[in-house]
Amino acid sequence: MTYWNEKIETMPKEDLKAMQLELLKELVKNTYRDSKFYRERMDAAGVKPEDIKTLDDIRKLPFMKKTDLRDNYPDKLFVRPYDDLVRIHVSSGTTGKPTVVGYTRNDLDNWAESLDRGMVSFGMSKSDMLQNAHGYGLFTGGIGVHDAATRLGATVLPISTGNTNRQIDLMCDLPVTAIAGTPSYLFHIADTCDERGIDIRKDTKLRLAIAGGEPWSESMRKKLQDRTGIRVHNCYGASEFYGPMFLECKEQCGVHVWADLALIEILDDNDNPVPDGQKGNVVVTMLKKEAFPLIRYRIGDITSITWERCKCGRTHPRLDRITGRSDDMLVVKGINVFPSQIEAVIGEMPFLSPFYMITLDNKNYSDHMLVEVELNENSLTDDTTELAKMAKKLDSRLKEVLNIKAEVRLALPKTLQRFEGKSKHVIDNRSYE
Repeated sequence: MTYWNEKIETMPKEDLKAMQLELLKELVKNTYRDSKFYRERMDAAGVKPEDIKTLDDIRKLPFMKKTDLRDNYPDKLFVRPYDDLVRIHVSSGTTGKPTVVGYTRNDLDNWAESLDRGMVSFGMSKSDMLQNAHGYGLFTGGIGVHDAATRLGATVLPISTGNTNRQIDLMCDLPVTAIAGTPSYLFHIADTCDERGIDIRKDTKLRLAIAGGEPWSESMRKKLQDRTGIRVHNCYGASEFYGPMFLECKEQCGVHVWADLALIEILDDNDNPVPDGQKGNVVVTMLKKEAFPLIRYRIGDITSITWERCKCGRTHPRLDRITGRSDDMLVVKGINVFPSQIEAVIGEMPFLSPFYMITLDNKNYSDHMLVEVELNENSLTDDTTELAKMAKKLDSRLKEVLNIKAEVRLALPKTLQRFEGKSKHVIDNRSYE
């Protein structure tokens, strides 16, 4: 078994929790001293740093949420002067003001180490060449993955997003063994390879992939792996943390959340902790962030966590796949609908590709949901009876999962919009004026 930091990665659970408690105490003390925002929040909650005596005492601390980050734009949440910062990243701000995140040198080192531990856990080494198809610039993914792979000693091909034909040319011409990108873009690369008659198994040396930046299902992973022969590993993170930072090991049974870097709570709708393995709302505390502290941050993701020791030997908790986002939830005819539910159903259907679009309208003040999904190339047929059967199968399964009726439309391959970065799956045209 290969580790980046064996002592930390295999530390007993009790020792990890003791380390978390000491880090949490230090974090709260320093943040209370340095952050006007969080000091006021703690004072309003009637809690002082010295009140944190056990890990359970974290529940005494106030939450942070996305609106706090936007309301304090651009840098009111920073607790270090710009002289101490070595980098700034900025989110897209597509749903409001962008989030500006500052980094000290230690912040960047911790971020890179987190990814390096994950890369080693699924078999990457200095012998690999990584084609980085994440965007470079203000987006955290590209540079974060680049820094970690460079620190690992791997050769990095910093191609960024887009220019898919050139991506494929270089993938074929150079000894590229690993690729990083969004799941939807990796599917798009596979589609383009098919169009050009390129067999990824035979014409490239690709064997590993890191996929993140957007939700995707286990069934989607299986389709991508079966189609390309590449072993695809899930990635979890956000710019508020540092960036993408937690990866799956070779076992592919949840991302390893390094307990010396982050403390994850899974809470029910009443903010009470749920049992190990039960789904709930993710709340994140980053234990070593220096420039931009993050304590009890409601990120909006829904999943479960387990402390069960992984087959790979690592003892840190593992976060299951994100099954939905509380802030991405659609309310259709009074029913809560998550796009991830629809994606999971699509992944069950062997005749469908992973490309889909959800369009919401209202007619006579009644919600209407259209789900358009592309057929895959092998399922194309002129047999209208067969097409009707496929549509009915999808329609029935969606109704079973969502408890709501959706209009289903099967689209021809390559007719729905493609995205080189994060994919977009929902168009909401509803208006009640």
